[in-house]
Amino acid sequence: FRAAAEQGDAGGQFRLGYMYYTGEGVPADDVEAVRWVRAAGGQGDAGGQFSLGYMYDTGEGVPENDVEAVRWYRAAAEQGNAGAQFSLGYMYDTGEGVPENDVEAVRWYRAAAEQGDAGGQFSLGYMYYTGEGVPENYVSAYAWLNLAAAQGVEGAREAKEDLSQRMTNEQVALAQKLSIVLLDKINPDG
Repeated sequence: FRAAAEQGDAGGQFRLGYMYYTGEGVPADDVEAVRWVRAAGGQGDAGGQFSLGYMYDTGEGVPENDVEAVRWYRAAAEQGNAGAQFSLGYMYDTGEGVPENDVEAVRWYRAAAEQGDAGGQFSLGYMYYTGEGVPENYVSAYAWLNLAAAQGVEGAREAKEDLSQRMTNEQVALAQKLSIVLLDKINPDG
């Protein structure tokens, strides 16, 4: 990976940066990790952009900077990176690095959720549950929470159970059917 990275290959740069971040095959070094993921991200590599956003978000290898985190998350999210889409949704949801905007949070949570991202599914379900950024819709909320619960997201099962107490049996049945439809869209090949 080092040879590829040093020749300017974005994939090699991202992988080498990741190895420095995790300490896989080299001593863990956040500064070197940032160096290589920045090189990859600067060439448009979505994984590098997401990783750099995460590093700015958490202050690993760079000073914590929510505005920079949003910038890099957005670059990766616009390329379809589900992790970046979820993270950008969270930034809008909490108002970190951007003004709080529930509609934008829902937009990015949905993009991540529709790719199977469990955090996006949980957050989108919760937004439907509370009516933040979207009209309150218990059927949609239950369906998304159900998918998140199936992936083991902490709190999703409890939120789904709480929600079901507010729903009719017909709404729960409809939500379970919607879960299957959504899962088929996310994973069309089974």
